[in-house]
Amino acid sequence: MTIIDYYTASDSRIIQELGKRLRVLRLRKNITQEELAQRAVIAVGTIKSLEKGRGKLSSLIAVLRELDSLEQLENLIPPVTLSPLQIAEATGKLASVRARARATTSKQKS
Repeated sequence: MTIIDYYTASDSRIIQELGKRLRVLRLRKNITQEELAQRAVIAVGTIKSLEKGRGKLSSLIAVLRELDSLEQLENLIPPVTLSPLQIAEATGKLASVRARARATTSKQKS
């Protein structure tokens, strides 16, 4: 499998690479295009199109589901996570967070 620089590659090159990888995944699992199409309840032509870098995302999801590889979608577009600071800013709790401790006086100790 080729490693490509996604930022310098054209869209069509990236799509071709995804199609090739999908084909390799199918073959690694020893499934024919016809078997996969039947299991994913889509046309054989759709499988062929996906492997050539064409097709719909819904078809890709159906195929990945049948190949037991849906977790690969996490790598495609990972979820965006917020830092604790961003969460505090978003909830408005940042202003109430103490910045420093106060000195204690003799009256507070009693």
